[in-house]
Amino acid sequence: MKKYKVVSLFAGIGGIDLAFEQAGFNIVWGNEIDKYAATTYRTNFPNHKLVEGDIKQVKTEEVPNFDILIAGFPCQAFSVAGEQKGFNDERGKIFFEIIRFLKAKKPLAFLLENVRNLVNHNEGETLKKMLELLKDCGYWVKYDILSAETHGNIPQNRERIFIVGFRDKKQYENFSFPSEVPLKTQIRDLVNFREFQEKKYYYSADNHGYYEKLTQEITQENAIYQWRRVYVRKNKSNVCPTLTANLGTGGHNVPLIFTRQGIRKLTPQECFNLQGFPSTFKLPNLANCHLYKQAGNSVIVPLIKRIAENILVSLRELKKERLGKIAIQKRPLLPLGELNMKQV
Repeated sequence: MKKYKVVSLFAGIGGIDLAFEQAGFNIVWGNEIDKYAATTYRTNFPNHKLVEGDIKQVKTEEVPNFDILIAGFPCQAFSVAGEQKGFNDERGKIFFEIIRFLKAKKPLAFLLENVRNLVNHNEGETLKKMLELLKDCGYWVKYDILSAETHGNIPQNRERIFIVGFRDKKQYENFSFPSEVPLKTQIRDLVNFREFQEKKYYYSADNHGYYEKLTQEITQENAIYQWRRVYVRKNKSNVCPTLTANLGTGGHNVPLIFTRQGIRKLTPQECFNLQGFPSTFKLPNLANCHLYKQAGNSVIVPLIKRIAENILVSLRELKKERLGKIAIQKRPLLPLGELNMKQV
């Protein structure tokens, strides 16, 4: 059966690429500007064509033809953690590169991912403008807000907007976003509370001025806490707070856990686990600050896979329907008497 070809913009470390590959798609080309993210991508996808550099410098005619465009485009311009300058931010203007590719290559469908706050940014006007531009490219478009814990079976408080578009109206009508699933994966399945980790991950009176406050509040194993500038917050919902790109900077909002060996922050591997990356995904020999950033910038892989599977169903269902019509048209006409006899 045909494997649909996928091009990945703003590929990062390849979280969306991995999910689509797991769902049965073929990644034929990708682009990423961050050299450290590109290192992690190439470590895990040595056979993928990854062009490293500014997407604005890439000519669409140099990109192979493809069926699906995927893009987790930069979110800083729309995130509540940033200044929310939107299209007035150079990172916000990057969205127009997606439009450039859609107009030039006209793929069958696309999937875009960004922060939840995109829905509310500029009182909804930013998203409205984006949807209009996508429709002007010739696509039928729908979007939804999906969560890691309710749609990806990953215990992390992470909501994202997903925008899907199809050139064919019937495929658009056939597509639906994944329904909710029970959260069966627990924090202890992804975070190692038992074994000793490297010393650098542990907090002590020598390396943190607020250590005494931490020891008073962080007392329960199998839970995740955060230092919130002047107080400790325990995540009572039994899920991890949203992982962010500044995980490696220390201080405010870093997820902390209580273990038999002491209080520590999550390791980079545990952060990747909490994004749903499989154990086979390799972390290259990079400084932890880069790995934390990559984990925080990435996506919930099992959730993206479910969306990709639904896109694939929509594409294939319409193809089956069309093949069926062709078969009927090619079937030889029977004489009236023979037709009546066969009907009996």
